[in-house]
Amino acid sequence: MSESNSKSLLAVVAKIEKNEVVAVLLSFMLVFVLMTSYSILKPLRDALGGDWGNVGLATTWTVNFGLSLLAVAAYGAALTFFSFRRMVPSVYVFFALTFFALFLVRTNVSDPTLVNKGFYVWVSVFSLFNLSVFWSFMTDVFNKRQARRVFGVIAAGTTVGALVGPIITASLVDRLGANGLLLMSAGLLIVPVFVIPILRHLKTSQLHNEETTVDLSAQQALGTNPFSGFSVLFSDRYLLWICAFILFYVTINTFVYFELQDLTRAYSLEFRAKVWSWIEIATNVLTLLTATLLTSRIVSKFGMQTALAMVPGLVALGIIALVASPVLLVLAIFQIGRRVGNYAITRPSREMLFTVLDREKRFKAKPVIDVVVYRGGDVLTAWVFTLLADKLGLGLTGIAVVIGGIAIVWMLVAIRLGRIYNERADIS
Repeated sequence: MSESNSKSLLAVVAKIEKNEVVAVLLSFMLVFVLMTSYSILKPLRDALGGDWGNVGLATTWTVNFGLSLLAVAAYGAALTFFSFRRMVPSVYVFFALTFFALFLVRTNVSDPTLVNKGFYVWVSVFSLFNLSVFWSFMTDVFNKRQARRVFGVIAAGTTVGALVGPIITASLVDRLGANGLLLMSAGLLIVPVFVIPILRHLKTSQLHNEETTVDLSAQQALGTNPFSGFSVLFSDRYLLWICAFILFYVTINTFVYFELQDLTRAYSLEFRAKVWSWIEIATNVLTLLTATLLTSRIVSKFGMQTALAMVPGLVALGIIALVASPVLLVLAIFQIGRRVGNYAITRPSREMLFTVLDREKRFKAKPVIDVVVYRGGDVLTAWVFTLLADKLGLGLTGIAVVIGGIAIVWMLVAIRLGRIYNERADIS
């Protein structure tokens, strides 16, 4: 297809104006590259976790939680001293250099255990900035009117990258090994250095958005005091119900993740990387189909209560299959189905919950919920799982029963939360 035909197709299908096409295509390519870079590393990170046992993995998650808080606060503080124009490419160059350094260290140490734990934590920290910095940059390039039309097309690059990354890992891990894939991912993070200046030029030359600037107040506030939203959080019953909902969501995520680590521990790193890669591939394909065909219909036809309670209910039912056949394949299928439901139904519904709050409450409470409650919940439930599995000796069947009980309580919380949302939104 020629360039003129592709531009015409974009204009018809996505309502993108002629002067926006180049900027949209470059933005799509940029987020595709960024997501591919992360998605190559994610299966490798998850595969490495199988080497350390539950205590080692829970300890690593604890370190990750603390470092994530420091990293988010440091980024917010840096934004008060340095221009956003410099910060965007600097973030990606910084992570590229750190991944390249990890590559050099991994290739020159006899026992890479400590380095691998550092890699595991650092990829998790990278995930906090990879897309958030990109989307902040996008709000600096496109104005609000353009964003409503073009952001959906640009976001499709995220989906494609999330598919291509694990395919690369699954296909090349035997040939290149973890070190080769790490070097490939680091190389991709250099691409923004060349694309970002072009997009900045297009912002004024073709998009005519000289006055458009990104609102960095939320990130800067986190740098000043990442805990400032707690007073707002504890003063609003609705926000506390959201926290409870997220904690149950996180608990099941963590339990299933740790159980998968237990079941794959005996296999090689390369095999584990393939398992996690195919889980990612299947999850992303099915999420794309579900989000496109079902999500909006579920929320609009059945309401928020049903949308929030659907995945907890399905998890409770899925436990029956897991108890009947507690093997890796069934757990992997359970994990895929659960994540598809979370990404396509639970997460969009969860974001809708904040639309009935005023701007001040959203501004102050949401970062605390996303960073402290979510990641702190990860750490807490990681240690709870370790207690149940290592100290009390619960196997997959026992853990599955616990997950089923949690899912039932989660469903009840979801129904209650949906009812409060309806009251605040004046939905009968």
